[in-house]
Amino acid sequence: MRIDDYVSELDRAITGPHGPKRDLVVEARDSLIDSADTLEADGLTRAEAERIAVAEFGPVAEIAPGYQAELTSSSGRRLGILLFISVPITVLMWSVLWRMYPPADDTVWATQPGWYWPASRLLDILQLGVGMYGGLALFVLGRGARWVRRPRLITRSLGLVVWISLPVTAGLGLLLTFGAAGSNSLEFLPALLANLATSALWGMQVYCATRCLRITRASRPHAQPSR
Repeated sequence: MRIDDYVSELDRAITGPHGPKRDLVVEARDSLIDSADTLEADGLTRAEAERIAVAEFGPVAEIAPGYQAELTSSSGRRLGILLFISVPITVLMWSVLWRMYPPADDTVWATQPGWYWPASRLLDILQLGVGMYGGLALFVLGRGARWVRRPRLITRSLGLVVWISLPVTAGLGLLLTFGAAGSNSLEFLPALLANLATSALWGMQVYCATRCLRITRASRPHAQPSR
């Protein structure tokens, strides 16, 4: 197998974020080319040098799992940092809006339905828990990677957390907005801007979570090494 064929097969065998995947494939190609150049300088033909370099590098079926694990961790780290940063921002933004508009005195808060405060606390705990889990996963997939044998499970759990938590978060948010006494209006400018920011952040979370779930599906069978 020549270098171009090997690199193409490796590129098809792994999946992940475009940038990290490209870097890994380019790194493998550069390593193969360097080895082939050295062998060619020793007197071999270019074709022979490339075939030996590929054989020494290892079959794609053996090399791909290590590359795939790195791409899986990279996807998890991206989603982890997104959750760790964006979820607390969303919580703070809406907490300020709900308390400041419309202006509320003690009487307004005292007349809220009995479910209001438990639902509000549940929403805060849920969101902050998701943000903290994102930060924990980021640490584990980063500095703690040496102790993690199956990064796939952590990355997949991040994707599941997003897909489970977002519908619950949206439902509780709507309940607090429209079900409370003197419900807040979403038609004023600050709330409109907050909704746009929240929608953008949620869209990014859903995109990254979907990619994490796709990447962590059961591994596809790799091509058998050429004989």
